[in-house]
Amino acid sequence: MPAIKKVMLQNFKKFESLTLEFDAGVNVLIGDNETGKSSVLLGLDLALSASRSHVETIGYESLLAQSAVKAFQQGPRTLDQLPELVVEVFLEEGDDQGYYGTQNLAGAMTDGIGMKIAPLIEEFGTTIHQLLQDDPEGFPYEYYGVKFYTFSGGPHVSYRRPVKHLLLDSSRIDSEYAAREYTRTVFSFNAEPPERYSLENRYRRGKEAFRDNQLAALNADLGAYQFGVRTSIRSNLETDLVITKDGIPIENRGKGEQCFIKTEFALRRHEAKGELHALLLEEPENHLSHTKMKLLVEQLAATAGTQLFIATHSSHICSRLDLRHALLLGSDQQAGRLKALTEPTASFFMKAPDNNVLEFALSKKVILVEGDAEFILIEELYKKHSNGRTPHADQVHIISIGGTSFKRYLELGKLLGIRVAAIRDNDGDYQQHCVENYKDSLYKGAQIFADRDDARSTFEIGLYQDNKAACDELFAAGRKKLTVQEYMLKNKADAAFELLRKKSAALVAPQYIKDAIAWINE
Repeated sequence: MPAIKKVMLQNFKKFESLTLEFDAGVNVLIGDNETGKSSVLLGLDLALSASRSHVETIGYESLLAQSAVKAFQQGPRTLDQLPELVVEVFLEEGDDQGYYGTQNLAGAMTDGIGMKIAPLIEEFGTTIHQLLQDDPEGFPYEYYGVKFYTFSGGPHVSYRRPVKHLLLDSSRIDSEYAAREYTRTVFSFNAEPPERYSLENRYRRGKEAFRDNQLAALNADLGAYQFGVRTSIRSNLETDLVITKDGIPIENRGKGEQCFIKTEFALRRHEAKGELHALLLEEPENHLSHTKMKLLVEQLAATAGTQLFIATHSSHICSRLDLRHALLLGSDQQAGRLKALTEPTASFFMKAPDNNVLEFALSKKVILVEGDAEFILIEELYKKHSNGRTPHADQVHIISIGGTSFKRYLELGKLLGIRVAAIRDNDGDYQQHCVENYKDSLYKGAQIFADRDDARSTFEIGLYQDNKAACDELFAAGRKKLTVQEYMLKNKADAAFELLRKKSAALVAPQYIKDAIAWINE
């Protein structure tokens, strides 16, 4: 299988410059909205497809980075300063010398293909120069052109692609163009060129036969004006084909089922003939129920021989496919890898119940708590001890995790440089459970916060002792066997919720929680 090793982007969409290295198996692109996950998949798709019409349909003005255009407009606006867009795909070296060379941004001697969108200076240099002089606000998109090339310097053409790939974008599931492109691509996978051309010829001739035979009687009485059947490029076998399951066209099924069927159909083709080298999936979780998403993840995880590129917002997909395959795209146009996670931590997130790992990975500042009671009250306590500001206003995410998970999240936080305040119970031994236990897990941006008084072993005990009057007033009535503190310990979440509803204005946080709130914003 010809694997994709790396992609380099220059002035493409939001990226002035980006280099991503890939694994030969699974690659999961994660990041906040507008960090460029979809752009990476689009860049790969365009360069691999070598389809001039596809590029022109999207439009040069949509692909060329606006930051590059703006920088040009603010500069001397000369021909030699016009920006160029480049997407280059580095491949594992093979036997075909046609892809081997140094014609790439890195100057490396290797296999690869590229796409460049640049001004056509040789043909229109004088015209472009005059346009720039006459229209100081204009930009000559109309005088740009696209070319596809190999690293040897030769042309890269769509019918001779070294990597057969398929892009599935569930966000465009209702797009007629996307559905037609998907069907056309899958048809080309399932029918070799000779068979495809034969089928197309017979389909066209069948239409002509219908016109000549079935419409003949009707047309006989119509004189010079008669009915015909479209046989043009806009109405041929590829445009008329639909994919069905159990006789029902997939476009007549629900959106989630469409996503699942398309992915399954593409992977099944690879299992049969091994001709799908790369599968690009844009947010495959869209429209899928939790059950269907789990089935999809199981299918993706079991895929062998197809290189996967998945852009997702799903913690389930990200963690179940192994966090070490994730590439985190940031708003600063940089990318971080999670490959350095230890095997036990990666396995933990793969096997643990659905978690907030992606929310954590995309955060700058996080307060981790270990119980439902803390999670229910922490936002209200935060506002009280931060002059009324909300955690969201301070870019602080509050995440509830199991007590045994703290070290796993701290390892991930250290790798990604996330500031983490971990709030936990001391469980009757502060020194052992909160100091010694984490001495190898903490880093400059992470601290453990717990009550230093061993007698205040849980959040509920500390909360009660610091808010005794409010708790007694709320819970003491009707208590026969349990004390108020015992009731709060046996009904942690319910007690916290009642305090939030009826006593939030009177509550104060235990000191260690105040310390965590202050520290996270230092």
